[in-house]
Amino acid sequence: MRKTISCLLTANAALLLAAVLPFRLSPGDVAPSRPPVPAGSPGVPGAPGALAAPPGRPVSGRGHAAVSLPVLRPGAEGTIVLAVRRRLSRLGFDEGPPGPTYGPAMRAAVWAFQKANGLPPVDEVDGPTWRALAHPARIRPLVPSGGPTRVEIDLRRQLLTVWRNDRPELVTHISTGNGEHYCEKGHCGVAVTPTGDFRAWLRTPGWTSGPLGDQFYTVYFNGEIGFHGSEKVPRHPASHGCIRIPLHNARPIYDMIRPGDPVYVRRPGPADERPKSHRT
Repeated sequence: MRKTISCLLTANAALLLAAVLPFRLSPGDVAPSRPPVPAGSPGVPGAPGALAAPPGRPVSGRGHAAVSLPVLRPGAEGTIVLAVRRRLSRLGFDEGPPGPTYGPAMRAAVWAFQKANGLPPVDEVDGPTWRALAHPARIRPLVPSGGPTRVEIDLRRQLLTVWRNDRPELVTHISTGNGEHYCEKGHCGVAVTPTGDFRAWLRTPGWTSGPLGDQFYTVYFNGEIGFHGSEKVPRHPASHGCIRIPLHNARPIYDMIRPGDPVYVRRPGPADERPKSHRT
């Protein structure tokens, strides 16, 4: 009897979330959720799948009363996670392999989305992130006349955007040169990602190894500097000069870009980064 009541409460919660989410939830979005974590349980609030009420203003759907949506953290699973993943994908932030789990790839997509919307990159889908998902910022080009297919790299916000047919096709979190001196395996220099106008010139599929580390699906555009997949893409500049991309985005970007396509690297000022919101 108790199990039946619990199932009914879970189903009702899913229906309520579907009603108030700022984007549509289809029947295919419904997936099993972990049971709620009781207050005072070991690991709360850091336990995988733990949810908490977000601070700040609640989010409301059109025609529905405002309610507090849960804070989603890495490890969370279920209907609402799947809905957020699909929303990110629709907006151009690839969230990785399909599934109802908040994993590392989704975390990188959340970082990218937050940065593109003028928010600090944090692991959580919190109140400000929910509001941005409801009314996302328009992705503004760094180089408006740069060509229908191009790559734009924003060093200040640590974002890479692939434009196709003059539309942002994919936006990803990146990590670029940290500006420090280095000497590794006989190679010394300054870890800088130069700004400028370049063109893709060489593409290397799969994993390749170089003197400064392993790279996954690399596209070179400035001598030995390129963008490539990496297992380590932190929230700060950390590379020797190349542009590190989360692994799940490396192959899609590799497939989109051909030799000769423009690559623009910029460091815009704060005034140029102000997001312009609109409804989607």
